Amino acid sequence: MTDPISDFLTRLRNASKARREECVAPYSKLKEGLAAILKAEGYVAGYSTGADELGHKTLVVKLKYVDSAPAITGIRRMSTPGRRLYCRSGEIALVLNGLGISILSTSKGLLKDQDCRRHKLGGELICNVW
Repeated sequence: MTDPISDFLTRLRNASKARREECVAPYSKLKEGLAAILKAEGYVAGYSTGADELGHKTLVVKLKYVDSAPAITGIRRMSTPGRRLYCRSGEIALVLNGLGISILSTSKGLLKDQDCRRHKLGGELICNVW
């Protein structure tokens, strides 16, 4: 797999459109950080770690629905392995005029766009969620 983050985001997008209760993906610290931000912002109900039948560590994300509509209406990978996108704190664009969030990888770890602007941090733009 060339881009595990893109695979994780696609699993979330597909599971929410299929109205699944949870989404299972291979575990990594970066994916767990993404799930933590999505939980803090109210896009997912929760997440936990588990193991599959072969004993590999997995990340289980419980999806959230509001009036039977998915809380995640869109999720898009911005920085790819072939085209990395880096932003300074003043260059971070709003997602849907502030209705969505951007997630960036900074020197202080994964942060959402508002925290990056507040702390004047830039970094790699991982994804946009709305």
